[in-house]
Amino acid sequence: MGLVSRGAAEAGLGAASAVDRPGPPDAVPNPTPTPPAEGADPGSSRPSMVLKAFFPTCCASADSGLLVGRWVPEQSSAVVLAVVHFPFIPIQVKELLAQVQQASQVGVTVLGTWCHRRQEPEESLGHFLEGLGAIFSHKPWFQLCRERGSKSWSCKATHWQGPASPAASGEDQVMLIFYDQRKVLLSQLHPPTALPNRQAGDTTASAGGLAAVFDTVARSEALFQSDRFDEGPVRLSHWQSEGMEASILVELAKWAAGPVCLFLACLLSLISAASACRVFKLWPLSFIWSKLSTCEQLRHRLEQLTLIFSTQKAESPAQLMRKANMLVSVLLDVALGLMLLSWLHRKDLIGQLADALIPVADHVAEELQHLLQWLMGAPAGLKMNRALDQVLGRFFLYHIHLWISYIHLMSPFIERILWHVGLSACLGLTVALSILSDIIALLTFHIYCFYVYGARLYCLKIHGLSSLWRLFRGKKWNVLRQRVDSCSYDLDQLRLLVVAVQGLIHLLVDLINSLPLYSLGLRLCRPYRLAAGVKFRVLEHETGRPLRLLMQINPLPYSRVVHTYRLPTCGCHPKHSWGSLCRKLFFGELIYPWRQRGNKQD
Repeated sequence: MGLVSRGAAEAGLGAASAVDRPGPPDAVPNPTPTPPAEGADPGSSRPSMVLKAFFPTCCASADSGLLVGRWVPEQSSAVVLAVVHFPFIPIQVKELLAQVQQASQVGVTVLGTWCHRRQEPEESLGHFLEGLGAIFSHKPWFQLCRERGSKSWSCKATHWQGPASPAASGEDQVMLIFYDQRKVLLSQLHPPTALPNRQAGDTTASAGGLAAVFDTVARSEALFQSDRFDEGPVRLSHWQSEGMEASILVELAKWAAGPVCLFLACLLSLISAASACRVFKLWPLSFIWSKLSTCEQLRHRLEQLTLIFSTQKAESPAQLMRKANMLVSVLLDVALGLMLLSWLHRKDLIGQLADALIPVADHVAEELQHLLQWLMGAPAGLKMNRALDQVLGRFFLYHIHLWISYIHLMSPFIERILWHVGLSACLGLTVALSILSDIIALLTFHIYCFYVYGARLYCLKIHGLSSLWRLFRGKKWNVLRQRVDSCSYDLDQLRLLVVAVQGLIHLLVDLINSLPLYSLGLRLCRPYRLAAGVKFRVLEHETGRPLRLLMQINPLPYSRVVHTYRLPTCGCHPKHSWGSLCRKLFFGELIYPWRQRGNKQD
C-alpha cells in the first residue's frame, strides 16, 4: 500500500492536500481523452475517459441493487450516496429521488448498478442488472461488482446509446475511490492556502473537486433519514442504515433549548434597553464608562450572550461554529470565576489582602518620597536647577500626600469593596480581572500623573535639544539632556511596571475572550470534523482491474483553527508593541492606559 502523488491525485480528482509520491508519475491513468486510431471513423467510437467513482465504505457489504448519487460532469466524477435494494418499483424509486432533490437541491439520480456476489452468480441477475439501464437512463452507466469470497472488484462505465446505434456505445476506465460517508458528512472542508510553487487559480481549481464531493454528501442528508427498520417501499443502504444516531440527552436539550433561548433573549433585550438609557450617555458617565475595562467587558459579554441565545437559526456552519465557540468561552469563563471565588472565600484571602493593602501603600509612598528627596538634592553628584527641582519635588510630594490620605480614608471600606469584587467573579473570571485592572489604574493614578508631568517636561527638552542640534550641528555636548534622562528614568521604570501588570491582565482577558475553545476541542477529539484536505491510499493497483483508492481526511492544523475561528475581543485597551513603547518613552510621548479614538494603534 502507498500514497498517490500530488500530481496524480489532482489529475484524477483535484485534491487539496499534499501526499507523498511512492512510484512513477503515471501511477494513475491519464484522465485526458484518448484520440481515436488513425483512419478510424470519428462517429463510430468515442474517446476513452478516466472517470472517478466515490463509493462509501459502508455500502461495500450491501446487497445488490441500484447506485444512487450525483454525477459531477465538471470533474467527471460520480458520488455514490446509497444503494437501493431489491425488490423495488422503479416509479417509487423515482418519486423518492424527486423528494430528495426538492429537499436538498442536489441532482440525485440513479448512476448504475451494484452487484455483490455472495453466492454463485446467476445469469438472470446479471441480465436484469444490465437491463435496468434502459429504465434509469444515465450517461455514463456505472456497473460495480464485488466478487464472491475475495477482495476483487470490477467496475466499468458504459455509454449505451440503445439498440439503434450499438456502434456508438463505449466503455470508460473507472477509478474507484472509497470514502467514509459519516466523516465526510460531519466534516467541514476549509479552503486550502496557496502554496509557494502553485498559483492561486490552480489552488482554487484543485479544491473544486473535493468541495463538490463534500457538498454533495452534506446536502443529501434527507436521503439518510430512513433506515432498515422503516417500512417504506424503498430500502436503502447508507451510513445510517442500521439506525439513526441519536441521544436522549441531546434530544431533551433540543426540546428545552427553544423556550430557554426565548426567555433569555427577552431578558437580555431588557438589559440592553436599560443600558442604552439616555442617563448613561450624559457626561461624565459616558466618558467614565468608555474608559473602564469592566464596562467594556460587560458590554462585550452582553453582545455575545445576545448572539448565543438568539432564536434565529445559524445560516452557515461558520456562524454555528462561532456561536459554539462563544458558548464554550462563556461557560469556561464562569467556571473559572466560580473556582476563583471559592478559593478566595475558603482561605479568607480577601481579609488578608485587605489587611496587607495599607502597609503596602505606605511602603510605596515612603519609597516615592525618598526618590523625590534624592532628586531634589544632587543626584549622582550632578548640579541641578535648584528652584525648578524644589517646585517639582514639592508638587509631586503633595500628590503622594493626597493619595496616601485617600487610601487611609478608604481603609474601613477596603475589605467590603474587595469582597464585592470577589463576588463579581460569578459573572466570569474576565469580569473580575477587568475590575482588578480598573482598581490598579485607580490606585496608581498618582504615578500616572507623575509620568505625565515628567513626560511633558521631557518632551519639551527633547524639542529644545533638537533645535540646538540644528543650531550647533552636534559639535557641543549638552549636559542638560543627560540630566533630564536621569531624572525621568526611575519614573518611567515605575510606570512601565504598572503598564506590564495591566498588560498581563488584559492579555489574559483577551485570551479567554478570543480563544476558540470549542473548535480546538473538536480538532483534538474529532479531527475529521475540521478538514483541510484529503490524502489517498492505494488499495489495489493491478493490471486489468480498476485502481482502488481510500480517501482519508487531513485535519486542519491547530494554527489555522485558531486563525480561522478566533473570536473578536472587546478592544477596550490599547495594544502597544515593545518598539512603540520604547519609541514613545524616548521621544516623551504619552502612553495612555486606554484606547484613544481616532488614533492608530500599533
